[in-house]
Amino acid sequence: MNNLDYGIIGNCQSAALISKNGSMDWCCLPSFDSSSVFAKLLDTEKGGSFEFIVEASYWTRQFYIDKTNILVTSFSNGIDCFEVVDFMPRYQNSDHHYYFPPDLVRHIKLKSGSPKFRIKYNPRLEYAKYETKSIIEKNYIKSYTTRGSYDSVYLYTNLDRQKILDSEEIQLTENSFFLLSYNQKILAQTVERSYLKLQRTKVYWLNWSERTVKYKKYNEAIMRSALVLKLLSYQKTGAIIAAATTSLPESLGEIRNWDYRFCWIRDASMVVRVMTHLGHFNMAKRYINFVIDIIPEKDEKIQIMYGINREKELSETELDYLAGYENSKPVRIGNAAFKQKQNDIYGVLMDALYHQFRIFENTMQNSEDLWTITRSIVKTVAANWMKPDKGIWEIRSENKHFTFSKVLCWTAVDRAIKIAQLINMKEYIPAWTALKDKIKEDVYEKAWNDDIQAFTQSYGSKEMDAANLLMEYYGFIKADDPKYKSTVLQIKKDLCYNGLMYRYKNPDDFGQPASSFIICTFWLIDSLRKIGEKDEAERLFEGILNHRNHVGLLSEDMDFETKRLLGNFPQAYSHLALIEAAIILSDNAVTREEEILEVIHHN
Repeated sequence: MNNLDYGIIGNCQSAALISKNGSMDWCCLPSFDSSSVFAKLLDTEKGGSFEFIVEASYWTRQFYIDKTNILVTSFSNGIDCFEVVDFMPRYQNSDHHYYFPPDLVRHIKLKSGSPKFRIKYNPRLEYAKYETKSIIEKNYIKSYTTRGSYDSVYLYTNLDRQKILDSEEIQLTENSFFLLSYNQKILAQTVERSYLKLQRTKVYWLNWSERTVKYKKYNEAIMRSALVLKLLSYQKTGAIIAAATTSLPESLGEIRNWDYRFCWIRDASMVVRVMTHLGHFNMAKRYINFVIDIIPEKDEKIQIMYGINREKELSETELDYLAGYENSKPVRIGNAAFKQKQNDIYGVLMDALYHQFRIFENTMQNSEDLWTITRSIVKTVAANWMKPDKGIWEIRSENKHFTFSKVLCWTAVDRAIKIAQLINMKEYIPAWTALKDKIKEDVYEKAWNDDIQAFTQSYGSKEMDAANLLMEYYGFIKADDPKYKSTVLQIKKDLCYNGLMYRYKNPDDFGQPASSFIICTFWLIDSLRKIGEKDEAERLFEGILNHRNHVGLLSEDMDFETKRLLGNFPQAYSHLALIEAAIILSDNAVTREEEILEVIHHN
């Protein structure tokens, strides 16, 4: 396997990765952060998979049904042909409640001839720690753990179950199906029922896509990225995960391997901002409710990240018996970064809250809760902005006075002032304005380096940091300010290589960064466009679009030389930044945000 050649399916409950050859190599049930059922992605021998094995004469082609998260893998030898249509059911029932069970459906369509295949069905529950046993029962195959924590899954099909378990050849004579569920099904499972679920799920995604703001340029890329972001949202609580995987390495053979199946306040708030721009306000509302539920009492610290069910303790452990993706150990479960102090999260969250206040004005539910959160965040910023922290890149060793953290503290206070103006709480504005001005003055005095003619990574340093490209994005500085333009050009000179960006180049806890962090390239594209370098911005954007995988997905990182995708996958950060860059480079939206806001305010 090369270049993370996977498609993803999901239903806002969990997700699965399916290779371009139709092998399900990663799946966690019943939820995103549950233990794995299949983890061949992290260990080709022990991890477990669900594969269609065909003769060498067959070739495969994989694609999404347009404007959906339904994945099709076509197998053909020129005469015999079948398609595997993979999806996780998601649709509204007759009572208007969403149906999104911990189920995966593999609907098999006979296209021509008499195709033959074998099935390799090898679930390895609980991260493959112990043996998983599979047995045939009345109308399903049950797989369960024999030691350790008990877990089980159920596989329903109209095909010969013994041949499936024995991996014997099966000749396809009619449309067929597999349904893999965490739960034992109450109703009889049939080909007709799986086809009905397919059609209802297809209608759901088509309707969702139709509500997405359209643009004159790059609309296909925007739509696919929006569909990925929706898939990475968790229906039950409104949380948005950073990625669907754990421990895919930033660089092969190194130890920068992390579990990203959690909700980072920063990442999720950025996702909400862009999804609101695309017209998906319900997703934003659910996330805001998640924030209200997790934000602690007024004097308690806000964490940088939480579990999808609002968990605060995300202890990190290593599964040393798994080989890791292409032997890149360790495989980590949990993420110790939840303990870190990162002052930039206040600004990102306040920016998201401000946009919700602006859109929904005084009709927003929970506005008093949000106003309490706003005041608490300003109080926290006032007490902490001058202190060093771990920064946006989660440096695990020493704290520093990171420039971006200071800029985002300024952003938090700036957005709080704007919210106070919107809801007529003007008595707070004078003191908050003085605080905002003090932070800005500090940044200009201590982060600007005259010799380099740029804002540097941290106070007193000479290193460049791609995060400082966002100074204009958050309104801290104007695009036509000579200091901003000089900073952008210096960052490009220092951190851009082969059309891709480093986050930073200075060594950190794990040595010298060796791969490109994809979101940083999009930030550079945005910044170049804003300082008038449109042709260069478009050249870089077209380049990175060409480096998406075969179905338009991006991971967190990319190899500078080979352009191979690396890191956790698919990555919300990368896809939200792709959307924002595409919007900036597009001429105009076909459906304007103002028109959508008008509809909201009239309803």
